[in-house]
Amino acid sequence: MEVKRAYGIYHADGGILGELSYVWGKIRGTAHCALCDITHKGVSMKKEWREMSDNLDFDIELLHLNEQFPELEKITLGKTPCVVVSHGENLEIIVDADDLEECKKSVNSFRETLESALRSALTE
Repeated sequence: MEVKRAYGIYHADGGILGELSYVWGKIRGTAHCALCDITHKGVSMKKEWREMSDNLDFDIELLHLNEQFPELEKITLGKTPCVVVSHGENLEIIVDADDLEECKKSVNSFRETLESALRSALTE
């Protein structure tokens, strides 16, 4: 399987209202997104994330719930945060919310998890 693109789907809406709602929920303890914790520290994207994603053999696009195109939204509904790959005409979740949680906010752990998931998907 040749991966054309990957999509990291946050468990939050984008835009000013979505971001404010997520921050407020995080403060209250009612909102959480393991992918956000991996890619960001505070409101800034982690330098390690930018470096890691720049060195992948494919593009990884980070999207909020309300930024997904219909085909992507259909397979991620109720399964976010997650990472989806596009290969051929297919979209497939290869890293789920539990996998992201196990990364414990670490970009290096995410990279290892992503590489392992890609190897597994290649052998199927």
